[in-house]
Amino acid sequence: MSGKPKIHPFSNMQKLVTRLRDDLTSGNQDFVLLYAYNGTGKTRLSMEFKEAGKRNNNMKPDTLYFNAFTEDLFSWDNDLEHDNERRFRINSDSRFFKGLRDLALEERIGDYLARYADFLFDIDYDNWTISFRKDEASHIKISRGEENIFIWCIFMAICERMIDGAESYAWVKYIYIDDPISSLDDNNAIAVASDLAKMLHRAKSRTKKETVSGIERTIPDPIKTVLSTHHALFFNVVCNELKKEAHKKYFLHRPDRGTAYTLRATDDVPFFHHVAMLAEVQKAASDGKLYTYHFNMLRSIMEKTATFFGRDDFSSCIHGVEDEVLYARALNLLSHGKYAIYQPMEMVEDTKKLFRDILSAFLIKYQFALPDMLETIPAVASAPNPASVPEEILAP
Repeated sequence: MSGKPKIHPFSNMQKLVTRLRDDLTSGNQDFVLLYAYNGTGKTRLSMEFKEAGKRNNNMKPDTLYFNAFTEDLFSWDNDLEHDNERRFRINSDSRFFKGLRDLALEERIGDYLARYADFLFDIDYDNWTISFRKDEASHIKISRGEENIFIWCIFMAICERMIDGAESYAWVKYIYIDDPISSLDDNNAIAVASDLAKMLHRAKSRTKKETVSGIERTIPDPIKTVLSTHHALFFNVVCNELKKEAHKKYFLHRPDRGTAYTLRATDDVPFFHHVAMLAEVQKAASDGKLYTYHFNMLRSIMEKTATFFGRDDFSSCIHGVEDEVLYARALNLLSHGKYAIYQPMEMVEDTKKLFRDILSAFLIKYQFALPDMLETIPAVASAPNPASVPEEILAP
């Protein structure tokens, strides 16, 4: 036997969710940890997991989630008329905030916030607004990164009260967390991951008291968790903190960005994902289905390769072409700006040839063992000939 981790295919997201829930129930896992790069559909997966719980439970929810929709429960009132009393509004209709007023969370929110930021806050429950202050300034506007970390602190405080047995959240059986951090430096990413792991350990160890035949006893009442993220450092820290717990780690992949998914169980997930990206890029180059976002993917792969070899810049990984500086400039320009994964445009033929030349030279220099989750692509046999470079690259 080769010992290679098995790849599990799923024809749609619903079947993938069934597998994740099975891991947590019949599989007796406390956690499922998913690593997936952006554009895989992690947010939609978290919502489908939530909806599956409702379908299985007579339309009663069983999942408390944190994702992009959680952040949308807050909005800014920037006081456009006077421009001096900016407030963060709470959508109090959401079940997420049920019991928020009664649980007195300010102190716990503040404890978490003090670890990551240096501003303070005040909650007005009558008007369901939050104001922020720093030093002598009040009603300040905080940055998007600070806004995200504040919302995360609210979520963590709610989870703590839920673990303690707050009646308002007695319906929660699962937690689903998708990409909880944004715009954090590495130190804060490590701190957030460590704090989260400690909270998840408490959640899986939760107990409750029950009385049977007049005798009170304590029984397990765990809350189980799915975590998905594209942040390698964050994922690594959580994995290390939970390594002694019952859990599954997967690399989540969506081949060709279609409706099918694959899960690959591996202990080397954070370092494996860029190899899977390379397999997808090579397949796109072979099929001729090249879009501008493939430049972003190729640049990311080269950056990780350069880092591995201790080099300062991805351009050091461009070899075997007539003008390596020019090719590096082309890749740099074409992997920014409008060439985004969320606004895909098919490359023109000259740009496709340029892409294939850069990729071919890279694969000749660095011999990767590509995963079998994609169709086998014929190996590149020889170095490319000099390509014609698009006019926008040649322009000063």
